[in-house]
Amino acid sequence: MHSILVLQKELNQSIIGREREIELMLMGLLCGGHVLLESVPGSGKTMMAKSFAEAIHGDFKRIQFTPDVLPSDITGISFFHPQKQEFILRIGPVMSNILLADEINRATPRTQSSLLEAMEEKQVTIDGETINLLSPFMVIATQNPVESQQGTFPLPAAQLDRFLFKLTIDYPSMEQEKVILQTFGRLPGEVRTKKVVTLEQIELWAEQVKEVAVHDDIMTYIVQIVNGTRNHQFIELGLSSRASLALLQAAKAHAYINGRMYVTPDDVKKVIDPVCLHRMKLSPQGMLIHNLADIMRELVSEIEVPVEAISR
Repeated sequence: MHSILVLQKELNQSIIGREREIELMLMGLLCGGHVLLESVPGSGKTMMAKSFAEAIHGDFKRIQFTPDVLPSDITGISFFHPQKQEFILRIGPVMSNILLADEINRATPRTQSSLLEAMEEKQVTIDGETINLLSPFMVIATQNPVESQQGTFPLPAAQLDRFLFKLTIDYPSMEQEKVILQTFGRLPGEVRTKKVVTLEQIELWAEQVKEVAVHDDIMTYIVQIVNGTRNHQFIELGLSSRASLALLQAAKAHAYINGRMYVTPDDVKKVIDPVCLHRMKLSPQGMLIHNLADIMRELVSEIEVPVEAISR
């Protein structure tokens, strides 16, 4: 656990004012999940992804999504080599540990969907040949809410469901902004993260997260929350079974990062918003008078919380 604290400290020093986002991204990595970041341009999303990859000795690749990007530009292509008189398989940037899909909603649905197999099964298929991706593998996708109606293609529900977390990054505070100027004013964009853990260490942590104990009553608690979204009068699209599994995995990762090998109800509550809100859709009537965050808080408050002690 000491090494995780060292990793978090290093990332917090390199990325100013993003402690909560860093914790969730680390949890996503330990769960084998992916993260969708939403924020205005220039908020440090690329820096976060680069620093994250650097700190874990990982391979980092970045794809700038535009309408003319093809699926083969991401996964790779098989082409005929005239000199060798044979087909050559060239793997795309998806062969990395941390893949930054920048402005993913600017690509066409066909290109967006090319990431589905990689995100779900950690593999890609090129001309009938299946290639396993590196381990660990994590997609950090970004989208700009300002340009949501300007030549963009909103992610469909099926693809949003593949992201373990959706994080909305706000502007830094005045104090944080000043620290950013003091730290990066001389060399903007410079990655200053040190390599503090290895990929082998990350994989070991990921295996330990799987062993975090979950009491049956905690599972019942999660099922009640999920079921509540499916039967709510103002929610048109409730949480899927993939969402309930994501909620369980995220709660286990939250417990592990906080030094426990058992899940408490508080672990579940801490991850509800980033895990659940992007997977649901309000009904037309609900959109007029409610927002999802308020509905989730109300729904969770109405469900009986298991006694903390039984989670041990």
